[in-house]
Amino acid sequence: MIRKARIEDIKQIQNLINSFAKKDLMLPRSLNELYENLRDFWVAVENNKIVACCALHVSWEDLAEIKSLAVQKNRQKKGIGKELILAALSEAEELGAKRIFVLTYQPEYFKGFGFKRVKNSCLPHKIWAECINCCKFPNCQEVALLKVL
Repeated sequence: MIRKARIEDIKQIQNLINSFAKKDLMLPRSLNELYENLRDFWVAVENNKIVACCALHVSWEDLAEIKSLAVQKNRQKKGIGKELILAALSEAEELGAKRIFVLTYQPEYFKGFGFKRVKNSCLPHKIWAECINCCKFPNCQEVALLKVL
């Protein structure tokens, strides 16, 4: 079942995201950041456990970001990630976003949803302010992709 995240989900979301971060597959997220951005998150729940998550964060006037997509290893390739991305894209449209971007280590996955690679300079400087506090700065290998709705 796909639904919006709840307060009681945050620790499971953090464990899921940070399990991939420990393998350098995505960026880690602190509890503070997750609680502050709770309303951005969608989760997939099976047997009362979070098996996947994805966030949609509004960044600017017509721009939103899909971030923190994580699917438990044993639940991958079953369409759960796709369901989460589609939920986030639908929400973005409802909110009036015209452009959605991702910063990812897995660009090919997002290209399947119509995202196209762009130069980092195509995104507003505000987006990069978060990067300064990142453990990967300034040697980040994330790729920027954009989808116009």
